[in-house]
Amino acid sequence: MESEHWTGDRTRLRRRDRWLLAFRDWSARHILPRRFGRFAHEFLLFGIKQAWACLFAGLLIAAILATSLGYPKSLPLARYDALFLLALAIQAAMLALKFERFDEVKVIAIFHVAGTVMELFKTAKGSWVYPEASLIRIAGVPLFSGFMYGTVGSYIARCWRLFDFRFSHYPQRHWTLLAAALIYLNFFTHHYTVDIRWAIVALLAVIYGRTWIHFTCDETPRRMPLLVGFVLVALFLWLAENIGTFSAVWLYPHQVRSGWTPVGIGKLGSWFLLMIVSFVLVTLIHTPKPLEAQDA
Repeated sequence: MESEHWTGDRTRLRRRDRWLLAFRDWSARHILPRRFGRFAHEFLLFGIKQAWACLFAGLLIAAILATSLGYPKSLPLARYDALFLLALAIQAAMLALKFERFDEVKVIAIFHVAGTVMELFKTAKGSWVYPEASLIRIAGVPLFSGFMYGTVGSYIARCWRLFDFRFSHYPQRHWTLLAAALIYLNFFTHHYTVDIRWAIVALLAVIYGRTWIHFTCDETPRRMPLLVGFVLVALFLWLAENIGTFSAVWLYPHQVRSGWTPVGIGKLGSWFLLMIVSFVLVTLIHTPKPLEAQDA
Protein backbone atom coordinates (compact mmCIF):
# COMPACT_ATOMS: atom_id res chain seq x y z
CA MET A 1 0.00 0.00 0.00
CA GLU A 2 1.28 3.45 -0.88
CA SER A 3 1.76 6.04 1.80
CA GLU A 4 0.62 9.58 0.97
CA HIS A 5 2.60 11.52 3.53
CA TRP A 6 5.39 13.75 2.27
CA THR A 7 8.64 11.95 2.94
CA GLY A 8 10.72 13.82 0.39
CA ASP A 9 10.51 10.84 -1.98
CA ARG A 10 8.43 11.97 -4.96
CA THR A 11 7.72 8.39 -6.01
CA ARG A 12 5.69 7.78 -2.84
CA LEU A 13 3.18 10.56 -3.48
CA ARG A 14 0.16 9.69 -5.55
CA ARG A 15 0.03 11.39 -8.95
CA ARG A 16 -3.16 13.32 -8.17
CA ASP A 17 -1.46 15.04 -5.21
CA ARG A 18 1.76 16.09 -6.97
CA TRP A 19 0.64 19.73 -6.88
CA LEU A 20 0.82 19.54 -3.08
CA LEU A 21 4.41 18.36 -3.28
CA ALA A 22 5.21 21.11 -5.79
CA PHE A 23 3.74 23.68 -3.41
CA ARG A 24 5.81 22.27 -0.59
CA ASP A 25 9.03 22.52 -2.58
CA TRP A 26 8.25 26.03 -3.81
CA SER A 27 7.39 27.36 -0.35
CA ALA A 28 10.45 25.68 1.16
CA ARG A 29 12.70 27.48 -1.33
CA HIS A 30 11.08 30.88 -1.50
CA ILE A 31 8.88 31.75 1.47
CA LEU A 32 8.61 30.11 4.83
CA PRO A 33 12.01 28.95 6.09
CA ARG A 34 13.64 32.35 5.70
CA ARG A 35 10.76 34.40 7.11
CA PHE A 36 8.97 32.22 9.60
CA GLY A 37 11.01 29.13 10.30
CA ARG A 38 10.50 25.41 9.92
CA PHE A 39 7.53 25.12 12.27
CA ALA A 40 5.50 27.70 10.35
CA HIS A 41 6.36 25.90 7.13
CA GLU A 42 5.02 22.62 8.48
CA PHE A 43 1.98 24.35 9.97
CA LEU A 44 1.09 25.76 6.56
CA LEU A 45 1.46 22.33 4.97
CA PHE A 46 -0.79 20.93 7.68
CA GLY A 47 -3.45 23.50 6.76
CA ILE A 48 -3.13 22.74 3.05
CA LYS A 49 -3.57 19.01 3.65
CA GLN A 50 -6.52 19.62 5.93
CA ALA A 51 -8.17 21.77 3.27
CA TRP A 52 -7.54 19.05 0.67
CA ALA A 53 -9.09 16.46 2.98
CA CYS A 54 -12.14 18.74 3.42
CA LEU A 55 -12.72 18.96 -0.33
CA PHE A 56 -16.17 17.31 -0.30
CA ALA A 57 -17.31 19.14 2.82
CA GLY A 58 -15.92 22.47 1.64
CA LEU A 59 -17.65 22.28 -1.74
CA LEU A 60 -20.96 21.31 -0.13
CA ILE A 61 -20.77 24.12 2.46
CA ALA A 62 -19.88 26.60 -0.30
CA ALA A 63 -22.93 25.45 -2.27
CA ILE A 64 -25.17 25.78 0.80
CA LEU A 65 -23.97 29.34 1.42
CA ALA A 66 -24.15 30.33 -2.25
CA THR A 67 -27.71 29.06 -2.64
CA SER A 68 -28.78 30.79 0.57
CA LEU A 69 -27.56 34.14 -0.75
CA GLY A 70 -29.36 34.06 -4.06
CA TYR A 71 -31.09 30.91 -5.23
CA PRO A 72 -33.65 31.90 -7.91
CA LYS A 73 -37.12 31.02 -6.70
CA SER A 74 -38.30 30.89 -10.32
CA LEU A 75 -36.24 27.79 -11.08
CA PRO A 76 -38.28 24.56 -11.38
CA LEU A 77 -35.66 22.75 -9.28
CA ALA A 78 -35.95 23.39 -5.54
CA ARG A 79 -32.87 24.45 -3.62
CA TYR A 80 -32.69 21.23 -1.62
CA ASP A 81 -33.01 19.14 -4.78
CA ALA A 82 -30.25 21.15 -6.45
CA LEU A 83 -28.02 20.54 -3.42
CA PHE A 84 -28.76 16.81 -3.59
CA LEU A 85 -27.85 16.57 -7.27
CA LEU A 86 -24.73 18.68 -6.75
CA ALA A 87 -23.58 16.53 -3.81
CA LEU A 88 -24.16 13.41 -5.90
CA ALA A 89 -22.12 14.90 -8.75
CA ILE A 90 -19.27 15.89 -6.40
CA GLN A 91 -19.15 12.40 -4.92
CA ALA A 92 -19.17 10.80 -8.38
CA ALA A 93 -16.40 13.12 -9.57
CA MET A 94 -14.24 12.37 -6.52
CA LEU A 95 -14.63 8.66 -7.19
CA ALA A 96 -13.92 9.03 -10.91
CA LEU A 97 -10.82 11.15 -10.24
CA LYS A 98 -9.68 8.63 -7.60
CA PHE A 99 -9.78 11.20 -4.82
CA GLU A 100 -11.70 8.54 -2.92
CA ARG A 101 -11.62 4.78 -3.20
CA PHE A 102 -14.71 2.69 -3.83
CA ASP A 103 -14.52 1.00 -0.41
CA GLU A 104 -14.42 4.44 1.22
CA VAL A 105 -17.49 5.54 -0.74
CA LYS A 106 -19.31 2.43 0.49
CA VAL A 107 -18.67 3.43 4.10
CA ILE A 108 -19.78 6.98 3.32
CA ALA A 109 -22.97 5.55 1.79
CA ILE A 110 -23.61 3.55 4.97
CA PHE A 111 -23.20 6.69 7.04
CA HIS A 112 -25.49 8.54 4.59
CA VAL A 113 -28.23 5.95 5.24
CA ALA A 114 -27.63 5.97 9.01
CA GLY A 115 -27.73 9.77 9.03
CA THR A 116 -30.94 9.89 7.00
CA VAL A 117 -32.64 7.43 9.37
CA MET A 118 -31.66 9.63 12.31
CA GLU A 119 -32.86 12.73 10.45
CA LEU A 120 -36.26 11.10 9.87
CA PHE A 121 -36.58 10.33 13.56
CA LYS A 122 -35.31 13.68 14.83
CA THR A 123 -37.46 15.79 12.51
CA ALA A 124 -40.49 13.72 13.46
CA LYS A 125 -39.69 14.53 17.10
CA GLY A 126 -39.35 18.23 16.31
CA SER A 127 -35.66 18.45 17.15
CA TRP A 128 -35.08 20.52 13.98
CA VAL A 129 -36.85 21.26 10.70
CA TYR A 130 -36.07 21.69 7.01
CA PRO A 131 -38.20 24.74 6.20
CA GLU A 132 -38.11 24.64 2.38
CA ALA A 133 -40.05 22.50 -0.08
CA SER A 134 -38.42 19.83 -2.24
CA LEU A 135 -39.23 16.75 -4.28
CA ILE A 136 -36.25 14.53 -3.44
CA ARG A 137 -37.17 13.81 0.15
CA ILE A 138 -38.57 11.21 2.53
CA ALA A 139 -41.28 12.57 4.81
CA GLY A 140 -39.86 15.90 6.02
CA VAL A 141 -36.22 15.12 5.25
CA PRO A 142 -34.56 16.17 1.98
CA LEU A 143 -32.15 13.45 0.90
CA PHE A 144 -29.24 15.83 0.49
CA SER A 145 -29.06 15.93 4.31
CA GLY A 146 -27.48 12.47 4.35
CA PHE A 147 -24.54 13.87 2.39
CA MET A 148 -23.80 16.23 5.27
CA TYR A 149 -23.10 13.17 7.40
CA GLY A 150 -21.17 11.59 4.53
CA THR A 151 -18.79 14.55 4.41
CA VAL A 152 -17.53 13.60 7.86
CA GLY A 153 -16.64 10.09 6.71
CA SER A 154 -15.04 11.49 3.56
CA TYR A 155 -12.90 13.86 5.61
CA ILE A 156 -11.70 11.14 7.98
CA ALA A 157 -10.89 8.69 5.19
CA ARG A 158 -8.91 11.30 3.24
CA CYS A 159 -7.03 12.48 6.32
CA TRP A 160 -6.19 8.86 7.15
CA ARG A 161 -4.30 8.47 3.87
CA LEU A 162 -2.88 11.98 3.58
CA PHE A 163 -1.41 11.97 7.07
CA ASP A 164 -0.58 8.24 7.20
CA PHE A 165 -2.36 7.66 10.51
CA ARG A 166 -0.77 5.24 13.00
CA PHE A 167 -1.86 4.52 16.56
CA SER A 168 -0.47 3.63 19.95
CA HIS A 169 -2.59 1.56 22.36
CA TYR A 170 -5.56 1.43 19.99
CA PRO A 171 -8.47 -0.45 21.64
CA GLN A 172 -9.80 -3.77 20.42
CA ARG A 173 -12.40 -3.46 17.66
CA HIS A 174 -15.28 -5.01 19.60
CA TRP A 175 -15.04 -2.21 22.18
CA THR A 176 -15.09 0.52 19.55
CA LEU A 177 -18.03 -1.09 17.76
CA LEU A 178 -19.91 -1.34 21.05
CA ALA A 179 -19.30 2.34 21.81
CA ALA A 180 -20.42 3.40 18.31
CA ALA A 181 -23.58 1.29 18.58
CA LEU A 182 -24.45 2.76 22.01
CA ILE A 183 -23.91 6.30 20.73
CA TYR A 184 -26.15 5.77 17.71
CA LEU A 185 -28.90 4.03 19.70
CA ASN A 186 -28.86 6.73 22.39
CA PHE A 187 -29.65 9.38 19.78
CA PHE A 188 -33.03 7.59 19.52
CA THR A 189 -33.67 6.08 22.94
CA HIS A 190 -33.03 9.20 25.02
CA HIS A 191 -36.40 10.52 23.81
CA TYR A 192 -38.11 7.65 25.64
CA THR A 193 -35.84 6.72 28.51
CA VAL A 194 -32.72 7.87 30.36
CA ASP A 195 -30.13 9.78 28.34
CA ILE A 196 -26.92 7.82 28.87
CA ARG A 197 -24.58 10.06 26.90
CA TRP A 198 -22.44 10.89 29.93
CA ALA A 199 -22.06 7.21 30.71
CA ILE A 200 -21.00 6.73 27.09
CA VAL A 201 -18.48 9.58 27.41
CA ALA A 202 -17.04 7.85 30.49
CA LEU A 203 -16.83 4.59 28.52
CA LEU A 204 -15.05 6.42 25.69
CA ALA A 205 -12.54 7.84 28.17
CA VAL A 206 -11.76 4.29 29.29
CA ILE A 207 -11.62 2.86 25.77
CA TYR A 208 -9.59 5.62 24.11
CA GLY A 209 -7.88 7.18 27.15
CA ARG A 210 -4.47 5.64 26.38
CA THR A 211 -4.71 5.94 22.59
CA TRP A 212 -2.41 8.30 20.69
CA ILE A 213 -2.74 9.11 17.01
CA HIS A 214 0.52 9.54 15.08
CA PHE A 215 0.50 11.48 11.83
CA THR A 216 3.05 12.81 9.37
CA CYS A 217 2.48 16.20 7.83
CA ASP A 218 5.84 16.80 6.15
CA GLU A 219 8.75 14.64 7.27
CA THR A 220 8.61 14.60 11.08
CA PRO A 221 6.03 12.33 12.75
CA ARG A 222 3.74 14.12 15.21
CA ARG A 223 1.25 12.79 17.74
CA MET A 224 -1.69 13.79 19.93
CA PRO A 225 -4.17 11.98 22.19
CA LEU A 226 -6.89 10.57 19.96
CA LEU A 227 -9.63 12.00 22.20
CA VAL A 228 -8.17 15.48 21.68
CA GLY A 229 -8.34 14.90 17.93
CA PHE A 230 -12.01 13.92 18.26
CA VAL A 231 -12.78 17.13 20.18
CA LEU A 232 -10.99 19.34 17.63
CA VAL A 233 -12.90 17.83 14.70
CA ALA A 234 -16.17 18.08 16.66
CA LEU A 235 -15.45 21.80 17.15
CA PHE A 236 -15.19 22.33 13.40
CA LEU A 237 -18.40 20.34 12.88
CA TRP A 238 -20.15 22.61 15.37
CA LEU A 239 -18.89 25.65 13.43
CA ALA A 240 -20.16 24.07 10.20
CA GLU A 241 -23.53 23.53 11.88
CA ASN A 242 -23.71 27.24 12.63
CA ILE A 243 -23.06 27.94 8.95
CA GLY A 244 -25.80 25.48 8.00
CA THR A 245 -28.39 27.05 10.29
CA PHE A 246 -27.31 30.58 9.35
CA SER A 247 -28.02 29.69 5.72
CA ALA A 248 -31.42 28.31 6.84
CA VAL A 249 -30.72 24.94 5.26
CA TRP A 250 -32.13 23.54 8.49
CA LEU A 251 -33.31 25.27 11.67
CA TYR A 252 -33.85 24.49 15.33
CA PRO A 253 -37.28 25.34 16.76
CA HIS A 254 -36.03 28.40 18.65
CA GLN A 255 -34.46 29.71 15.44
CA VAL A 256 -37.78 29.31 13.64
CA ARG A 257 -39.61 31.22 16.40
CA SER A 258 -37.13 34.00 17.14
CA GLY A 259 -34.76 34.22 14.20
CA TRP A 260 -31.24 32.89 13.83
CA THR A 261 -28.95 32.74 16.82
CA PRO A 262 -25.73 30.72 17.11
CA VAL A 263 -26.13 27.05 17.97
CA GLY A 264 -25.35 26.51 21.64
CA ILE A 265 -21.97 25.12 22.59
CA GLY A 266 -23.80 22.20 24.21
CA LYS A 267 -24.28 20.73 20.73
CA LEU A 268 -20.52 20.21 20.62
CA GLY A 269 -21.06 17.05 22.70
CA SER A 270 -23.45 15.61 20.13
CA TRP A 271 -20.94 16.25 17.34
CA PHE A 272 -18.18 14.67 19.44
CA LEU A 273 -20.24 11.49 19.75
CA LEU A 274 -21.28 11.50 16.10
CA MET A 275 -17.65 12.02 15.11
CA ILE A 276 -16.72 8.80 16.90
CA VAL A 277 -19.46 6.86 15.08
CA SER A 278 -18.05 8.09 11.78
CA PHE A 279 -14.48 7.30 12.81
CA VAL A 280 -15.40 3.74 13.79
CA LEU A 281 -17.14 3.23 10.45
CA VAL A 282 -13.99 4.35 8.62
CA THR A 283 -11.93 1.85 10.62
CA LEU A 284 -13.92 -0.89 8.87
CA ILE A 285 -11.95 -0.15 5.69
CA HIS A 286 -8.82 1.52 7.13
CA THR A 287 -7.56 -0.89 9.77
CA PRO A 288 -5.77 1.11 12.50
CA LYS A 289 -2.04 0.34 12.23
CA PRO A 290 0.38 0.45 15.14
CA LEU A 291 3.16 3.02 14.96
CA GLU A 292 5.83 0.47 14.15
CA ALA A 293 3.87 -1.19 11.30
CA GLN A 294 5.47 -1.11 7.85
CA ASP A 295 3.59 -0.61 4.59
CA ALA A 296 3.47 -3.66 2.38
